[in-house]
Amino acid sequence: MTSIERGAFSGWDLPVVISLIENPFKIYGKADEYNRTFSQNTFNNATLYVPAGTIDKYKATEGWKDFLFIEEGTGGGGTTPEKCAKPTISYNKGKLIYHCETEGATCQYNIMDNDIKTGCGKEVQLAVTYNISVYAIKAGYENSETATATLCWIDQQPKTEGITNGIANIPANAVLIQSEGGILKVEGIDDGAQVSVYTPDGKQAGSAVCRNGAALVGTNIQPGNTAIVKIGEKAVKVIVK
Repeated sequence: MTSIERGAFSGWDLPVVISLIENPFKIYGKADEYNRTFSQNTFNNATLYVPAGTIDKYKATEGWKDFLFIEEGTGGGGTTPEKCAKPTISYNKGKLIYHCETEGATCQYNIMDNDIKTGCGKEVQLAVTYNISVYAIKAGYENSETATATLCWIDQQPKTEGITNGIANIPANAVLIQSEGGILKVEGIDDGAQVSVYTPDGKQAGSAVCRNGAALVGTNIQPGNTAIVKIGEKAVKVIVK
């Protein structure tokens, strides 16, 4: 929220006003007789509850300072909203699928394509990789934590790649890589395939063999740092969560 305009609550005599704004902006106070943001009775009688450590800001800000009773906290009337469940990400038959356990929640997603490039020259290296992030929202709920994943394609037969008559021929498996608590989950590769994880300086941080369509690789790489996931000849950079 960046503003509360004239007359927004002027027709209501409120017993309590709870503000969660850390840095209060100007509102219209008692002096604006016909256009004040809150009613005269609200300014005179209501208790304004503000975030901890901000009471001096409110007492110095135009409009807010007109409340006669200002306290820090929520007055016991504020409750922390329930948080949306963190979404899950899966991939099937050319579709990314998001699911949230919170009924009625909407998934907001962002997909970054590493291969979107412009430039000049004779060659460009294609990564064929998408970086995905998604979180869930619902009215009255706190936004969920953000789930992330990397979707890439692992060549089945690199020697058969090429372009014939303007049509690209790249037989490949779609692979979804996700991390949680330092554990990387790699889905979409063949059972028995080896997955190795390295730090950016080339040190191996973990490895696992794919079983039942997924490989779980435990690492000691700290959240927020980059990991290099190697599947066969393919190496993919991911951010560890």
